[in-house]
Amino acid sequence: MIKWNPELYGRSLLCLEDLADSEMLELVDLAIELKARRRAGVRGDLLQRRHIALIFEKSSTRTRTSASIAVRDEGGTADYLSQNDIHLGAKESVKDTARVLGRTFDGILFRGFSQERVATLAQYAGVPVWNGLTDTFHPTQILADLMTIKESFGRLRGLRVAYVGDGRNNVANSLMIGCAKAGVNFVNCTPAQLTPESALVRQAEEIAQRNDAQVQVCSDPFEGVRGANIIYTDVWVSMGEESEKEKRLELLRPFQVNEALVRATGVDQDQFIFLHCLPAFHDHETAMTRQSGALEVTDDVFEAPFSRVFDEAENRMHTIKALYVSALVDGAVL
Repeated sequence: MIKWNPELYGRSLLCLEDLADSEMLELVDLAIELKARRRAGVRGDLLQRRHIALIFEKSSTRTRTSASIAVRDEGGTADYLSQNDIHLGAKESVKDTARVLGRTFDGILFRGFSQERVATLAQYAGVPVWNGLTDTFHPTQILADLMTIKESFGRLRGLRVAYVGDGRNNVANSLMIGCAKAGVNFVNCTPAQLTPESALVRQAEEIAQRNDAQVQVCSDPFEGVRGANIIYTDVWVSMGEESEKEKRLELLRPFQVNEALVRATGVDQDQFIFLHCLPAFHDHETAMTRQSGALEVTDDVFEAPFSRVFDEAENRMHTIKALYVSALVDGAVL
């Protein structure tokens, strides 16, 4: 029997601060149960006659496939709407598009640039809106990350995550908040030029304090990863920042996740995992790495037994499904 918190019914998720700490953890647990249900061969009908609009300004492999299959697994439908399919913010205001889509869909997942745009959709659509990524936050990714960590260690509280790389991007921002809410110690290892906004760090510190955890920012990656159970990294050049490529590569080379950095944790491999939200530039099979070699992570770390990147990718589907179910099924009990 699967249960979920009825307080989540009808709720949007624009950033992790929209959830109480306990609600975030309940979503992780619900995702773990839904994953087990799917692996047992159950194809349910929890989302039968529910219809999700997928608005994508930015391309994606994991978010698009996860968001689509998550609803179809439970009997619903998903419609993919790119910038070429609708008039969002061009011929039609975001406000008007929200009100139109809210009349025809039961929920909207948005992946794009502006946090303000997803907030406007949520304000006017009249149905739940989920942030599948903006330039500021990436809450659905962090739910999958926390799920993967809990699957690997059986717990969250008291573990230590070291994020290494561009410390002020959307993943780093949301991961810092998510770890604080879960009672996971977090250190952001990043160049001084790429530190997160001080107000966001203070907010995360306050959240962490109530959960007996710590949040730190560190410019020395070898010092920062000491004692880490999880090293997490992301691409060095985010979508829309391609003009910064050469500057970013020079700045972040010392922050590459390689065998030496993993050894610097001082943690036994059975108490350590590596995470990456993907795509990753780790080998010579992409245009960028053929030119520059491995970037944020080396192939030996990416392909190591302690790497959980593909579990993490799969878990995007289960956590997005948990969001759909909890927001669209009122007080349901299976």
